[in-house]
Amino acid sequence: GRLPGLRVKYVLLVWLGIFAGSWMVYLHYSSYSELCRGHVCQVVICDQYRKGIISGSICRDLCELHKVEWRTCLSSAPGQQVYSGLWQDKEVTIKCGIEEALNSNARSEAAPRRELVLFDKPTRGTSIKEFREMTLSFLKANLGDLPSLPALVGQVLLMADFNKDSRVSLAEAKSVWALLQRNEFLLLLSLQEKEHASRLLGCCGDLYLTEGAPRGSWPAALPPLLRPLLPPALHRALQQWFGPAWPWRAKIAIGLLEFVEDLFHGSYGTFYMCETTLANVGHTATYDFKMADLQQVAPEAAVRRFLQGRHCEQSADCTYGRDCRAPCDRLMRQCKGDLIQPNLAKVCELLRDYLLPGAPADLREELGKQLRTCTTLSGLASQVEAHHSLVLSHLKTLLWKKISNTKYS
Repeated sequence: GRLPGLRVKYVLLVWLGIFAGSWMVYLHYSSYSELCRGHVCQVVICDQYRKGIISGSICRDLCELHKVEWRTCLSSAPGQQVYSGLWQDKEVTIKCGIEEALNSNARSEAAPRRELVLFDKPTRGTSIKEFREMTLSFLKANLGDLPSLPALVGQVLLMADFNKDSRVSLAEAKSVWALLQRNEFLLLLSLQEKEHASRLLGCCGDLYLTEGAPRGSWPAALPPLLRPLLPPALHRALQQWFGPAWPWRAKIAIGLLEFVEDLFHGSYGTFYMCETTLANVGHTATYDFKMADLQQVAPEAAVRRFLQGRHCEQSADCTYGRDCRAPCDRLMRQCKGDLIQPNLAKVCELLRDYLLPGAPADLREELGKQLRTCTTLSGLASQVEAHHSLVLSHLKTLLWKKISNTKYS
């Protein structure tokens, strides 16, 4: 006999659900070959190294001794290859950009094209004095005209001497110049003295190694291709179920607030967090906060340069990155310079979902009140100095009082 009509409908719905889910997974994994092309990156870099065009502290280990082990692909964009790896018995993160190679579909001419586009400066005959001035001008354009920049130039030149022979060769200069074009490398260099940023371990051309990726919340630890499949509400639920215990979350939150302090008027200027998500909230094995990804942290000078004179019809037209948004002057139809939300306000919005669930009953009301106050802060220069510092200090004190003199501190 025939199946009852109701049962046929159920079977049909289940089949459609399976088909739709399979199609979504296929669409995301169909781009896997584009997202994960570490082998292309290594071939291109080692080709340039063998030709004597680039140099670096790990080139020999990477290209001759094969002591850099590539493991899991962590890339979220084709142009920026990110892998977990192993080097000198340490867990590391390997990062390399391959825009030119990808655009040419990894053809045989990809390597020469990369040489022309990326490793074209400085040119032969450039003196060390000229290279110093060239580096200083670049840093001024990207970080602002700061009195501390000559010291940063000194760090760059010291790093450029990869073989420690007290001189900078053309290959070394080309390599460090290419690295400076990588936004995250420039930020890592600027934040090397800060405990909440990953430490640079070595480089070859514009490929570089940092400390192993910090641990993250369960949803953030998912492969990049699977994250879009989870709705935001499910992300939050998984965070509560599988995340650290509340006191550990409080400790991580204190570190995140300290990182916001580091970004505000640091030695090399102010930086803006332009993608504030739980995926960037990482931590060590002892639950000390570590920023998982600096790709979307931008220098104030770069954001202002992007916004200055930009035509707009609404505030959405004045957006740098994902959420660094400035007001639109509708009379002049140009973006204003001050951001609508400062770093601290965006971080407090994140902490409301991260800290309030599971918070101790005697703390929840006061914590909620302070986080609400924090989220209303504006990016106007008149508010930023004293008011932001006061709000941030109160939040840190409130959290620290709850976990101090316990095993969680």
